[in-house]
Amino acid sequence: MTKIWEVYALKYSERNDRTRADSFIFEENINQQHDMDYFIWLLRCKDELILVDTGYDARDAVPRQRPTLREPADALRQFGVRPEDITDLVITHLHYDHAGGLPQFPNATIHIQAAEVAYATGPCMCHDALRMPYTASHLCDLIQRIYSGRVVFYEGDAQIADGVIAYQIGGHSRGLQALGVQTESGTLCLASDASHYYENVFLRKPFPIVVDAQDMLDGFNRLEEIATDRSLIIPGHDPLVTSYFPNWQDCDFIYRLDKGCKIPFDL
Repeated sequence: MTKIWEVYALKYSERNDRTRADSFIFEENINQQHDMDYFIWLLRCKDELILVDTGYDARDAVPRQRPTLREPADALRQFGVRPEDITDLVITHLHYDHAGGLPQFPNATIHIQAAEVAYATGPCMCHDALRMPYTASHLCDLIQRIYSGRVVFYEGDAQIADGVIAYQIGGHSRGLQALGVQTESGTLCLASDASHYYENVFLRKPFPIVVDAQDMLDGFNRLEEIATDRSLIIPGHDPLVTSYFPNWQDCDFIYRLDKGCKIPFDL
């Protein structure tokens, strides 16, 4: 019998200095404010835990002018989980806001797409525009983990655990992966940055930071194929997640995702 997982979004940062031009290609209302939230995600099945992404830490908060509301690793303590308790860590992609805290999880085996590591350490990083979302020290952290034998590479879709499947989507980055997670509500799709916002996937509006536009657009189709229902597609940065899903145990920065939600607008 397939394991059934609980899924939580832990919000650690937010930005309100963005416009819709920062979120959508071919956007008409380019100057309208468009906020962004930052999350990591925790999968839990009884005593089994899988962390999805690490967020970023002080090394990036200052130089990138991205202050955090809380340290992502500290948010786990609400569950009674210490960072060193995490043994499985899925990195959806190596952008600074998803892989900036690897040293805080010293006992974790990292699950990542081989294409993402090749891209983030290859000749494409000679270009400023492509290098911008990455931070060199994060890649050094990853390489150290590789040399310690605690990185699992995937080449395309693969099962990470019973009830948890990684899907290589690409588009936003070369080796971006989304997750399909079995829950009591059906298959939940943690899209990560395969869709930053609900509008990206449901209105087929590409995000401006893109390596391959066709992969991104094709990826929107895949997200809808992975999830049992579109209400179970979880975008990577949409503040609407904090409105659509209930707080966990009245904690004002943790949201329970696996119960499903009703999307209250026609997309």
